[in-house]
Amino acid sequence: MHPAADGHVRVRARKWSPPSSALSTLDVTLLRTSRGTSARRSARRIPITLDLVLFAFREGRLQVLTIEERDGRTRRELPWIPYDGSEPLEAAVRQGAREALGSTPQWLAQAGTFDTRKRHPADGGLSVAFVGLVGDGRDYLPPGHVWCNLDELGALPSRQRAMLDDALAMLRDRIDFDPVAFRLLPSTFTLSELQQIYEQLLGHSLHKASFRRALQSAELVQPLNEYRTEGRGRPAQLYRYAPRQRRPSARSARFDLLERP
Repeated sequence: MHPAADGHVRVRARKWSPPSSALSTLDVTLLRTSRGTSARRSARRIPITLDLVLFAFREGRLQVLTIEERDGRTRRELPWIPYDGSEPLEAAVRQGAREALGSTPQWLAQAGTFDTRKRHPADGGLSVAFVGLVGDGRDYLPPGHVWCNLDELGALPSRQRAMLDDALAMLRDRIDFDPVAFRLLPSTFTLSELQQIYEQLLGHSLHKASFRRALQSAELVQPLNEYRTEGRGRPAQLYRYAPRQRRPSARSARFDLLERP
């Protein structure tokens, strides 16, 4: 990791993901801090926080889980928990995700470490951000937790905005060699839904025919003998994620370089 000019420590391209066996751990020994709401709003500075950037794809939109507070105006922040080092980092962040979602995300990875040069809701000294993907976003959320459209999110505390930006950059960097987009979908989906996710993760539209040719060349999906009605017109065929074993001659797909409409 290297300090960046924008004030936080960033993990560079393709080095964000933790070892396959477990997420990395921090060797710290700190005073124990409760996860309760009263502790989160305490005036005491929290040395380390674990922050969650949780994405879901709902109603055709990429959404992020936020905590909203209304005291004359709406304030948003990303879910976070204090961390005191008394349990493994992986266990702590997964428990925090369960508390925020009601279930564990299908995929969770460390996205970076951020220091005091940007503001955090807890006035924390150090924050470790994790990005998680939720398959359908229909979890039973605790009070105050809401899914917010990514393009309508508005202001966040500056450190958490940097976390969100880095989490999106991480997903975009992985999109060609990791099934990131498929983790945001149910087990069966239409190609239109899949293209919408790719477009929102990449931040621009894709040419429909070029996108489907890229899927075919990369052998990522399998058609099913099932259909779904989507408004007017013919029912849309359903697919599932089923990459074939790669052959030496098989072509890879660079979705970020596809033709735009």
